[in-house]
Amino acid sequence: MEPRRRALRHEIRDGLVRAILAGDYGPGERLVEMRIAREYRTSQAPVREALRELEALGFVLSQANRGTYVRDPWQRGMIELYEVRAGLEELATRLATPVLSADVSSLQAEVDAMADAARRDEAAGVVEHSKRFHQLIVEASGNKLLANVWSSLHISDHSELTLVTLPVDLLDVALSHQPIVDAMKAADVELACRRSREHQALFEEMLTGKVKPAARRRTKAATTAVERHSPVG
Repeated sequence: MEPRRRALRHEIRDGLVRAILAGDYGPGERLVEMRIAREYRTSQAPVREALRELEALGFVLSQANRGTYVRDPWQRGMIELYEVRAGLEELATRLATPVLSADVSSLQAEVDAMADAARRDEAAGVVEHSKRFHQLIVEASGNKLLANVWSSLHISDHSELTLVTLPVDLLDVALSHQPIVDAMKAADVELACRRSREHQALFEEMLTGKVKPAARRRTKAATTAVERHSPVG
């Protein structure tokens, strides 16, 4: 299957993240739309969209008289999102386990698809099937408010940025979902909830440096994107 083409705003967004990680933009430093647009040889519209996504994901802040600037510390925003996700998905798992325990084939299919995508070095596929995996659990919970709040967290973008931010191994990410499936298949609600929270906590710990992430194999698409759009300096 041909990889889907990424929107320009995502290329800019990821390039800005790499620039922040490299120290090209320090905490409190302004991100000027016009300057970034010149670097990427584009209009200001996709730059503005990229900055909005970064604000929603906790990397930057915008103020009326100050513009958009790097959050200090930006890691806190990522950690906050994982903390909120962990709470929501633990509740969803508690409610969904009695519903899904009799048939976890749909969840298993998503894990298998994630692993296949990882072996092909397709980060976008891992992200897509990971989102669908968690979405199946959230939908099975039957809690509409929970589902609405979960959807508002920009799960795909958050997951994609994690792969940019952390040198994680794609296959490790895919297989980290399997313990949740196994616990749900066993109809062990408490174990499933614990596995769900541990799944999110792993990424929190990587962000805080409590555990060292594995070396990540960069996808061909990501390599091409980096070569085409070098980080803003």
